Amino acid sequence: MFRALASVLLCCFFLEASFWVHFSYGDLTTCSGIVPMTERGDKISITDFGGVGDGQTLNTIAFRKAIYRIQHLRRRGGTLLFVPSGVYLTDSFNLTSHMTLYLARGAVIKATQNLYSNPSLPNIAKKIAVFYSNVRFNCEENGSELNLRNELIIVRVKYFASKMDTSNWPLIAPLPSYGRGRERPGGRYMSFIHGDGLEDVVITGENGTIDGQGDIWWNMWRQRTLQFTRPSLVEFVNSSGIVISNVIFRNSPFWNIHPVYCSDVVIRYVTILAPPDSPNTDGVDPDSSSNVCIEDSFISTGDDLVAVKSGWDEYGIAYGRPSSYITVRRVTGSTPFAGVAVGSETSGGVENVLAENINLYNSGVGVHIKTNIGRGGVIKNITVSELFMENVRTGIKVAGDTGDHPDNNFNPNALPYVKDLTLKNIWGVNVQRAGWMHGIENATFTGICLSNVTLQGTTGPRPPSWNCNAIRGAAIEVSPWPCAELTSVEQSGSCASHS
Repeated sequence: MFRALASVLLCCFFLEASFWVHFSYGDLTTCSGIVPMTERGDKISITDFGGVGDGQTLNTIAFRKAIYRIQHLRRRGGTLLFVPSGVYLTDSFNLTSHMTLYLARGAVIKATQNLYSNPSLPNIAKKIAVFYSNVRFNCEENGSELNLRNELIIVRVKYFASKMDTSNWPLIAPLPSYGRGRERPGGRYMSFIHGDGLEDVVITGENGTIDGQGDIWWNMWRQRTLQFTRPSLVEFVNSSGIVISNVIFRNSPFWNIHPVYCSDVVIRYVTILAPPDSPNTDGVDPDSSSNVCIEDSFISTGDDLVAVKSGWDEYGIAYGRPSSYITVRRVTGSTPFAGVAVGSETSGGVENVLAENINLYNSGVGVHIKTNIGRGGVIKNITVSELFMENVRTGIKVAGDTGDHPDNNFNPNALPYVKDLTLKNIWGVNVQRAGWMHGIENATFTGICLSNVTLQGTTGPRPPSWNCNAIRGAAIEVSPWPCAELTSVEQSGSCASHS
């Protein structure tokens, strides 16, 4: 069902509209008009620069030469870089302004897994694999294959985790609103496809694929051998006028699509895929960014499908750039974590977020607003509507105790403030727990409105439970009936417009 729905979404064409004053074309409302599509008069192919799509040739030089040509010739209207069908193995590379990266049907841009500083290690890996296969064959006859297989896998993973060296992957400075890498102190590995200080950039095509081959990075995370924070698959920093559409993203080492300090970003008709056990493979993370439109996409990953962020503790407070005017519309997917999330890095503030027409299956949490002491910042004017969820552990979660800290210098008195959260027209089946809403003492979360919310339980007559503390709000037509904190008379005005 997921694949069929994704195919329908991905076959649509671009429509134009204005942001927040949403235009309707027939029955379809869209915010994608904030970045008009640009027709490129100049077109080049990666094969013109020596690109070979055989899945073995390293194409790093070809990509860098092609993008250097775009950057320095500066053709009027920009240039389209065409990637024909084939598998193009490459190291990470930087994009430039006024360009379109166009992936033809069947085109795959694949990240190299050659992270070894010792050139003999790949050959050692092959020898161990052959040895493992031979031993497995011999042991199947005496019935001891399973235990020996597990022991060999453990030995092999530990061996390569201890020998791995990522010195071939570019290292860049930490984001100022984070103060350090998100996972490890110090810098961070550059995203596979990267852009900094750019404008007018398009990544699109005929549903070609960008594959991060993240499993080698996931294993380093599991073995705790990472030296620095893993790379995202695609990241734009301090950029504007970005369009990402009609592309499949697979197996990101870390977050998939990360626009940070950006404005006017459209992400539409994309498919984002990663195994459910892949760590921190968020789908789309708008971070200290404004005017971001995420529509008509299918996401199935190992972490939040969409998570709006704005910096981490004292660093995010000092940087002071919020995320605002974020629209998430017609997104379908599944995840062990949250479908729609705000946080937990919200120190710059998050405001004016609209998520609607969302379909979630086999997920951890439907909607998750998460922050913590030391974060500071204001989270306000968050609206989630027309959301359907099935087979979900918790329908709605609002938590003031989620997320770690970059260091011990955070201010425990920097309390976040959450207000004006509207959740309406939400339907769930096989939901284990309806809601968990815990604010922060001395910083009660206020203005919470639940309107027309039905969250059916899994088995038996007993409905899913609500658990609330340090919140205030109101509820209209909610089943099962929520906790007393959501029925206070003084807060009924926050729901008046949804009755």
